[in-house]
Amino acid sequence: MKYYSPLRYPGGKGKIASFIKEIIEVNNLLDCYYVEPYAGGASVALSLIIEEYAKKVVINDIDRSVYAFWHSVLNETEELCRRITDCNINVEGWEINRLIQKQKNKNSLIDLGFSTFYLNRINRSGIIMAGIIGGKNQEGKWKIDARFNKKDLIKRIQTIANYKDRIILSNIDAIDLINRHKHQKNTFIYLDPPYYLKGQDLYINFYKHEDHLNIALTIKNLESNWLISYDLHPAIEQLYKDYRQFDYSMFYSAAKSVKGNELIIASESLTIPSQIEINNNALNYRFPAQAS
Repeated sequence: MKYYSPLRYPGGKGKIASFIKEIIEVNNLLDCYYVEPYAGGASVALSLIIEEYAKKVVINDIDRSVYAFWHSVLNETEELCRRITDCNINVEGWEINRLIQKQKNKNSLIDLGFSTFYLNRINRSGIIMAGIIGGKNQEGKWKIDARFNKKDLIKRIQTIANYKDRIILSNIDAIDLINRHKHQKNTFIYLDPPYYLKGQDLYINFYKHEDHLNIALTIKNLESNWLISYDLHPAIEQLYKDYRQFDYSMFYSAAKSVKGNELIIASESLTIPSQIEINNNALNYRFPAQAS
C-alpha cells in the first residue's frame, strides 16, 4: 500500500483506502465528488484523487493546526518545502514549534502549518502535544529524526500540490460541511469522527457523547452516499442501530501497537459486497439491533 500523506495520524485510516476504492467501483461512483469532514492526515482523499477514483475531493478539518498544514501544502508549497529542507531536527526545534502550537491563533498559516508538520513527524504517534520520539534526553531506541525523511516527505508534498486544482480545502464544523453536500447524488461522504472511547487522548478536538449524537442525527437527512468508521463501542452501535453495521479488526498505534475492533456504518444507498476485506481482515456484518 502506497502512502501519500506526509502526516502521521493517530487512528489514521490509510488502510481503509482500498476498501473505499472497491466500494466506489461497485457502486459506479468513479469520478465522484469525495467529501472528508474530518481530514486529519487525509490518507483516503489523497489516494482517491491521485489514483483517479474521484473527480474532486474536499478535505476539511476544524482544527486550525491541521488546516494550516494543508493550506501550506496547497498554497505555499515552495516555502513549506524550503523550511523542511532547512530545519534542524532537535529538541530546541521541538520547543520552538510547541510554543507556536500553544499560540496557534496568533501565528500565520505557514508558521502554524510547518509547526504542525514538524511536531507530527517527531512526536510519539504523530500526536501534536505528545512527547518527542526518544524523549528529551534522546535515550530511547528511536531518535527524534526516526520519522523525518526530508527527501521523501518533500516529494509527497510536491505530488499533492500537483493536484491542488482538484482539492477543495475548508476549515468548518463537520456538520456544516455535511449539510452543504446533503442533496448531492454523485457524492461520497466518508466520516471518520474522533474515537468514542479514547478520543480525548488522541485528538485536540475530541467529541463528547452529544457531539456523536449530533452527527448521527445529521446523516439521517443525507441523500448522498456515506460511510462512517468508528471504534467499536456499544454507544455508537446504539446511535446507528437503524443502519447496517460491519466490524473488523485492525492494528493501530498510539504509544504502542494495539489490536482493536473498528465499526463501519453504511448508508442504505451503498452496495456492500458480501466478500470484502479491510487490510486482509474480513468485514463481518452486524444486524441492526432492531432486526436481531
